[in-house]
Amino acid sequence: MKNTKMFITIKSAAYKAGQILLSAQEIRNSVTEKEGVGNFVTQYDLNVQNFLRKELLADFPDAHFVGEEDTVHEDALHGLAFIVDPIDCTANFVRGMNHSAVSIALARDGELICGAVYNPYRDELFSAQKGEGAFLNGDRISVSERTLSEGVFCFGTSPYDRSLRARSLKIAGELMDRMQDLRRFGSAALDLTDIACGRVELGFECILQPWDFAAGALILSEAGGIATQLDGSPLTLDRPCSIVSGNRKAHAEFLALGLSE
Repeated sequence: MKNTKMFITIKSAAYKAGQILLSAQEIRNSVTEKEGVGNFVTQYDLNVQNFLRKELLADFPDAHFVGEEDTVHEDALHGLAFIVDPIDCTANFVRGMNHSAVSIALARDGELICGAVYNPYRDELFSAQKGEGAFLNGDRISVSERTLSEGVFCFGTSPYDRSLRARSLKIAGELMDRMQDLRRFGSAALDLTDIACGRVELGFECILQPWDFAAGALILSEAGGIATQLDGSPLTLDRPCSIVSGNRKAHAEFLALGLSE
């Protein structure tokens, strides 16, 4: 089902929010740390989230708004819910690495129906509506057909939960034995979109928040790929979960390895 107004609103909001990132100055002077090692927040995270709340709810005032920087999160499983990461990978943003993104998803009764991920540094706007395909700057995209042995993977080290570090590196080591190489970029949203457009074959992380993956997971699905938890079960939008994402060949091969434990 097409949701044209919603789709236009989300893409426009993501693009406008990206301009806030591009205009940022003296970023390091606005940094504070949240719970967890290296878990940063800047005034720009808050500014972008406040902008997105106003921009999105202006057109859809009855929708829930689930933003990363809120201390109490609204319901993502009932009615319309925007699921928003104002700056995905604030650590990259703080360091001037130019690899961060604005991520906006819209769910209806727990089902993802629209999404946009915008990397303003490359001016790349990834977007999708459920059942309508996935796009990069208006051009249709699709996952690669490469198998594990032909592909590269990206992964997250779950830096805010150090208890998962050894598990993350063990899985990465197993994949290194089977795949051509790895990439470690830092932005879960952009990992998903890189898989969606065929740049990468597989990605995983032992724990992610819904706002990290919601938009990217829909874009990947509409590009012909798949994202699940490490054991193959569905992703959850109301709590953190693990994730493995890829084209369907690589994803199936990953699950067959039995690395979920």
